[in-house]
Amino acid sequence: MPAFELFVFSACSLPVPDTSVLRPRSVLLPASLSSPLLPAVSPSTISIAVINSRRRATVHSAPPNSRSRCVGNEFSDVEIGGGGDEEDGGEGAGSVDVEALEREARDAVVEYSRSLLRELRSVTEDEGNEQKEATGKQKRGKRAIRNVIPDHLLPRVAIVGRPNVGKSALFNRLVGGNKAIVVDEPGVTRDRLYGRSFWGDFEFMVVDTGGVLTISKSQADVMEDLAITTTIGMDGIPLASREAAVARMPTMIEKQAIAAVEESSVVIFLVDGQAGLTAADVEIADWLRKNYSDKYIILAVNKCESPRKGILQAAEFWSLGFSPLPISAISGSGTGELLDLVCSGLKKIEGQENSEEGESYVPAIAIVGRPNVGKSSILNALVGEDRTIVSPISGTTRDAIDTEFMGADGQKFQLIDTAGIRRRAAVASSGSTTEALSVNRAFRAIRRSDVVALVIEAMACITEQDYRIAERIEKEGKGCLIVVNKWDTIPNKNQQTATYYEQDVREKLRSLDWAPIVYSTAIAGHSVEKIIVAAGTVEKERSRRLSTAILNQVVQEAVAFKAPPRTRGGKRGRVYYCTQAAIRPPTFVFFVNDAKLFPETYRRFMEKQLRSDAGFSGTPIRLLWRSRKKMEKGRASTDAQGASAAPDRKLAIAT
Repeated sequence: MPAFELFVFSACSLPVPDTSVLRPRSVLLPASLSSPLLPAVSPSTISIAVINSRRRATVHSAPPNSRSRCVGNEFSDVEIGGGGDEEDGGEGAGSVDVEALEREARDAVVEYSRSLLRELRSVTEDEGNEQKEATGKQKRGKRAIRNVIPDHLLPRVAIVGRPNVGKSALFNRLVGGNKAIVVDEPGVTRDRLYGRSFWGDFEFMVVDTGGVLTISKSQADVMEDLAITTTIGMDGIPLASREAAVARMPTMIEKQAIAAVEESSVVIFLVDGQAGLTAADVEIADWLRKNYSDKYIILAVNKCESPRKGILQAAEFWSLGFSPLPISAISGSGTGELLDLVCSGLKKIEGQENSEEGESYVPAIAIVGRPNVGKSSILNALVGEDRTIVSPISGTTRDAIDTEFMGADGQKFQLIDTAGIRRRAAVASSGSTTEALSVNRAFRAIRRSDVVALVIEAMACITEQDYRIAERIEKEGKGCLIVVNKWDTIPNKNQQTATYYEQDVREKLRSLDWAPIVYSTAIAGHSVEKIIVAAGTVEKERSRRLSTAILNQVVQEAVAFKAPPRTRGGKRGRVYYCTQAAIRPPTFVFFVNDAKLFPETYRRFMEKQLRSDAGFSGTPIRLLWRSRKKMEKGRASTDAQGASAAPDRKLAIAT
């Protein structure tokens, strides 16, 4: 094998790395380079190791005033190797502008991210419009609010009322965007949904709740009012259990509404101006007056689009004992007066003391999976309360529920419970708009998360839908851990059960072969804390950055162990330079002579070597291959041919 060179660069040429980034202990180096080479690298010397075909290293040093080796931010003779011949550029390389390479690497990452985002947006319907609305709302918030206050310190405003009066539409109007699902059918919202809102100098949290059914009704009426089905996705559940779950559903929704009212300073009691006064409105008004007289209650009459008719529509609700205010959540009329009344019942919170806490980075963990695998049970077990409704009824969770959580080590997390994701064909055949929007929210939760907990049921076989969800997580570039829930249902477990089960999971979910596996029983609270510990570890790996010197040495080891294959024409790929251009996920850009000379098998080999030598457990890593012409300068042959050093802008991606 022809000789090739490895150059370890000095600190005068590399950008100063983050002090929090340490050299990983798992990096494997040659015996001849493990101890004396890396510690010797300093701003005063430049160490160069030349490794021959027998893997023996000779170290040369250049004095600090040797301008031929280090000039400003340029490296001389930068080349990792690859065993190419002279016609492939193996004679050596000229001086290279490393800053230009770093800029080109960052541009490559931006280009790849944009292309991937366009691809993913084309899969999810209506996501582009919702993203624009959310972005506009965030920009508006940044201009109006200087100091960010943590969510748990903000006062809360609850929206309550009977089903299908427009609570979610008003919630979206107040927080901006389409955070809550709005469909013209009752019983869409079931859990508490939180969103930040502001008006003037006041900032507060708005809480959307499910429709309150205080009047006793038959089971058929309850199922109609709450849009409950006992057939879709409930094939393995006995009929008696289905009926019992339906009977408990109104009580569980009411408990969520009660919890929202109790933690709020202001309560917006919403009624329907077009439907008029109903017996359910009277009962809810009596319930609020009797139990929550200490709260500031605002009676808002929704669906009053016409200002003239709105006054007449609102007049009917004076009998409830509150002053009615006509509004329209769809058009926004009257919401300014409503917000004035809301702010009059709130205490202003100053954010200077907590500005640092609010601006700190809080990782988001999305809990996703197929229906009825125990996602909501995991969330409730982690937070220690009934944050979401848990029921054997398929599709109980509709919206993506955000919850703040603090781990045992004081690390804060944002937990996101999502709706069960069924196959697209099954969702389309059901004809349910609500379910389609719920799945859309689940995919959006994956996109805005940092770590995804993919939940699978222990006794259920891994299906094609699990594989598709895993592929989506990998494409989004999110950290991931696989949670095997309901582990107690596995009979006759022994010491080898987990090993065999892991082998089966790895074989069927090959796109997530780097993800750690956690076994838990959420309903009993067993091993749920391991989920947070694993998620914290994954997030640290996802945010880790390797120094350029160590990265190039790891790549050198991989190339030395297995050189790129030759083509039929005798050409062989050569790696000129490698750098980590981004984190979350870790993204590495390889500058090579021709990306086409690196087949998919070799790219997978390079990824495996990076993982085995440098870690990155639980996170996908991106390898971007950048084709360049010979990185030579000042050669007579090159000048005679008139070849410039302009890079080939073609981008090759390793998946």
